[in-house]
Amino acid sequence: MTDRIPLPALSTEKDYDGDEFWPLYTTTVTVHGGAVSHGRASGRARSSDGALDLDLRMPAELGGDGRGTNPEQLFAAGFAACFHGALSLLARQEALDPAAISVLATVAFGRDPGDGGYLLHVDLVVRWPGADRALATALMERADALCPYARMAWRGTPTTITLAS
Repeated sequence: MTDRIPLPALSTEKDYDGDEFWPLYTTTVTVHGGAVSHGRASGRARSSDGALDLDLRMPAELGGDGRGTNPEQLFAAGFAACFHGALSLLARQEALDPAAISVLATVAFGRDPGDGGYLLHVDLVVRWPGADRALATALMERADALCPYARMAWRGTPTTITLAS
């Protein structure tokens, strides 16, 4: 018998009115470059708690061997999981069973026509068999405003880059 995983106690209420970011959870992942000193091509990613520990490899489409996880897959997994969590929370608040919900995240890595640099494009597809289409759409719109990954995609994310001493 497996232990039941408890549901998170997070709310959708606007219950914080502070002037600064208030972190609820923080994690750190370190990437080393591996054999070819390139995090995307031969890197290793490990979280500070050891729960994430995996090899990173370039997909074959980008010239790699395709024999490992790549950053776009990790981003897609995080985005899909976060959006699914937000939508499930909202469904439960409407007394709906979210068990049938699945979220597919497609992440494309490509060139930015504006400056020639690199850019990600994300498509989310929600499957919710049996759901009322109008209600599901309304909840998806609310989830888009609630999910931190979606908010990051729309508004950007404050980022600092520091060289350690």
